[in-house]
Amino acid sequence: MEIVEHVLVLAHLIGMACIVGGWISLRVRSVESGPGLAVVVWGARLQLLTGLALVGLLEALDKDVDHAKVGMKLAIALAVVACAEMASARSRRADAQSPARLIDAAGALAVVNTAIAVLL
Repeated sequence: MEIVEHVLVLAHLIGMACIVGGWISLRVRSVESGPGLAVVVWGARLQLLTGLALVGLLEALDKDVDHAKVGMKLAIALAVVACAEMASARSRRADAQSPARLIDAAGALAVVNTAIAVLL
């Protein structure tokens, strides 16, 4: 089970790297759509799913879980996914508003979530 836990942590970190890396890529190139946005969306989805799986695994193994921290991180992760999904939907519609603020919100919230994981 330790190997499963490590694989989930690795996938979780890859999801975070996709969100932050995609966000930085979009900002550096000053674009609001394209492959960078798809990376952010899939990274957000991966983060949410692997985070839930990690908490479930830790609970099943009777390991100590800080439920307040998990709850805070879950709320932020849901906001990241929502922002990424809405930005993706806006970028596909020609008449929609610019998704730049949603992309920035998803990236910044992912950084906040990482800070919570590391610092608290």
